[in-house]
Amino acid sequence: MPELPDVTVYRERLHAFVVGHRVNGIRVLNPFVLRSVEPPLSSLVGTTITGVRTLGKRLVLEFEHGRFLVIHLMIAGRLRWRPPGKALPGKLALAALDFAHGTLYLSEAGSTRRASMHLVDRETALAAFDRGGVDPMTAPVEVYARVLRQENHTLKRSLTDPRLFSGIGNAYSDEILHAARLSPMQLSTKLTDEEIERLRAATQATLTAWTDRLRAEVGDQFPETVTAFHAAMAVHGRLGLPCPSCGAPVQRIRYADNETNYCARCQTGGRILADRALSRLLKSDFPRSLDELEG
Repeated sequence: MPELPDVTVYRERLHAFVVGHRVNGIRVLNPFVLRSVEPPLSSLVGTTITGVRTLGKRLVLEFEHGRFLVIHLMIAGRLRWRPPGKALPGKLALAALDFAHGTLYLSEAGSTRRASMHLVDRETALAAFDRGGVDPMTAPVEVYARVLRQENHTLKRSLTDPRLFSGIGNAYSDEILHAARLSPMQLSTKLTDEEIERLRAATQATLTAWTDRLRAEVGDQFPETVTAFHAAMAVHGRLGLPCPSCGAPVQRIRYADNETNYCARCQTGGRILADRALSRLLKSDFPRSLDELEG
């Protein structure tokens, strides 16, 4: 799922490509993508896009007359740009906005349709899509600490809870916790002041570095490859590969459709955290430490 660095770059490139341009036509190619009825999407034809903003992991196109198109990409949704006259990709394309200079369209890989669009009137209606999380890039340490300590969760859950922090998901939470040298299973209310400051610094440094990296990769083009897995990441999606800091193999915890990647040596004092499915299967043979794993 695109996270804060990805949606930030999307916002910047959308601003360059479509702000100030008139919508000549709208095509809904899959009816399930549109989750609102009033006002009708057709009301945007002939209007001009006046701005782009983000709400957590959502992208918002601002139109004349106070209307907002809210786009949630979910896991497999992507925004793409095509020059005039170029055909859209069959079953993958869900909806398209046509301009004189090209087409912006929403696509989604796979058979599950989770990406969505809502058209709403006025700021008051738009506010319903704000989950309330603070901006992790700008939150001062006292706000960051208050948010972390207001509920007792694991750090992995706290960082990815949109009610607490805006825009952080599975991938960058792994990278943040590795940079902070903190266990994903550590409880948020047990953090010391020093650990909170370290986590906040790691959050802002990690998100800034990846936003800059993605921005440089895209340049003045429109993002074509948006993925949660990057070869330059420290731990996310790197099960079994060496940690770039210490060389120990990256570990993984799987739960339902989610996974957490971490370095046992850097983050948990060498202790391997129990993977629920694997630990049930192996029982007493499940390794508890790097020494047992490597022994």
